[in-house]
Amino acid sequence: MPYRSPVSELRFILDKVVPLAPVAETELFAEATGETVEAILTEAGRLCDEVMAPLLRNGDLHPARLENGVVRSSPGFKEAYGQIAEGGWVAISGPQEFGGMGLPMTMTVAVNDMMSGANLALQLNPLLTQGQIEALEHHASDEIKELYLPKLISGEWSGTMNLTEPQAGSDVGALRSKAEPMGDGTYAVTGQKIFISWGDSDVTANVCHLVLARLPDAAPGTKGISLFMVPKYIPDANGNPGVANSLKVVSLEHKMGLHGSPTCVMSFEGATGWMVGEPGKGMAAMFTMMNNARLNVGVQGIGVAEAAYQKALEYAQERVQFAPIIQHADVRRMLAEMKAEVFAARTIAMACAVALDMSRATGEADWEARAALLTPIAKAYGTDVGMWVAEQGVQVHGGMGFIEETGAAQFYRDVRVTAIYEGTNGIQAMDLVGRKMMDEGRAAFRLLQEIEDEAKAAREALPDLAEDVWQATESLREHTEWMLGQGTQDRFAGAVPYLRAFARVLGAHYHLRAALAEGGASGRAKLAAVYIRRLLPQYAAALAEAKEGAEGLYALSVEELSA
Repeated sequence: MPYRSPVSELRFILDKVVPLAPVAETELFAEATGETVEAILTEAGRLCDEVMAPLLRNGDLHPARLENGVVRSSPGFKEAYGQIAEGGWVAISGPQEFGGMGLPMTMTVAVNDMMSGANLALQLNPLLTQGQIEALEHHASDEIKELYLPKLISGEWSGTMNLTEPQAGSDVGALRSKAEPMGDGTYAVTGQKIFISWGDSDVTANVCHLVLARLPDAAPGTKGISLFMVPKYIPDANGNPGVANSLKVVSLEHKMGLHGSPTCVMSFEGATGWMVGEPGKGMAAMFTMMNNARLNVGVQGIGVAEAAYQKALEYAQERVQFAPIIQHADVRRMLAEMKAEVFAARTIAMACAVALDMSRATGEADWEARAALLTPIAKAYGTDVGMWVAEQGVQVHGGMGFIEETGAAQFYRDVRVTAIYEGTNGIQAMDLVGRKMMDEGRAAFRLLQEIEDEAKAAREALPDLAEDVWQATESLREHTEWMLGQGTQDRFAGAVPYLRAFARVLGAHYHLRAALAEGGASGRAKLAAVYIRRLLPQYAAALAEAKEGAEGLYALSVEELSA
């Protein structure tokens, strides 16, 4: 059974669980009607199922390759990308004045979910372009916008972001790339960047690099970093790709998975670039792109989890060991928990996307704070779920899951990096308990109060499930108060389990909403029971770990860890 895009599932979530209706009621997004949403999901789902998914295995077996300095994409990828671009799927949330559809980010997130499940290696290309479009829209000069945005939005050109260097990963401030002003408004950009996804390819006419570099005599650390647009081909007077710029792909990384996505080591050798934003403000501009990517990387995990679940479900129905293995209790447990986790992660991501859209449409600070709070949770939990569900998919297959020909292992290999890039999940958790709690927890407490209020209202219809959600939320509130009273080191030591507990409560909240929407005897209510009774209790262990602080971790010396 081939991959099937979860069109009906997304539609249910946007209708009943995380409603898109309030977004469509704003002036900015008035075109996001029910009919438009249905058409977008249906057509994007068709593209995913019929064009992208059939190339998934091909990309794994026939990786992108570097030939004579040019990256050649996996067979079929160029043609498939052409259909993505032709359909306008690269930038459905892009500004209309430059050719985008101007639809809510929530719709982009939904489409990215389906595309990630169909073919994550190929989906990475438009994902990066989407982030670059947003960064340019907010920070670039009018001249750069007018030249680059129409090409990026149409999919004729693609975009990348170049942050990481061999000595500068999470510590971006340690980068050494430099940019020398040439006196004519351009800069000569020199340096090496690593881990550049889709840093070069033959699927688009030009590749546009956003590169972090230092001006001469720039301040040390992140304050001295500026951002530059450095295209593969310098646009000519007509805005078409002209002469080749002074940059090259040194090599392609040999990766655990995502073989169809070329990950490049890039060398910029006095390459011509144009500054984006103000001098020394490069990180602010790049963070616009990274924030876009953080949510959508979480969605990548969810998309792969969906595909891995579908594969496992199909195998469990066909594989006979005394009986079809789907009849065995442990296999049924794995499948039920996989499905419950995917729904929880997907709804959290959609809630984050809706908050982003409401923030943009209304300008209200509460929506902005809600989106900021949910972003690290959506990224970390979405990718954790992607890894866990893919791993469980291998387990459902048994020995055949360890055999590459079944395809179960590819999902795990492909999704594993999502917990690492755009800020590791540990960094996401530290962001949650650090910067996202700098408001003394007000955004978190507002959200927890909403969950408690809904759980109270649900006690009449679903008393047992509602009570469990209320109790977990109250416990999370108390531990949040405790967390706010701790120093940085103790917060960071408990950050990952705290985020895990928060995600558990949010997932239970949305499962309860779904159960209420369809009634107590529905499949939604039965799935909610699986999540709330079997998975939600893990919040207590996570909070106990979070409350341990840092002392016990540092009580073990480096020598004792090495013994």
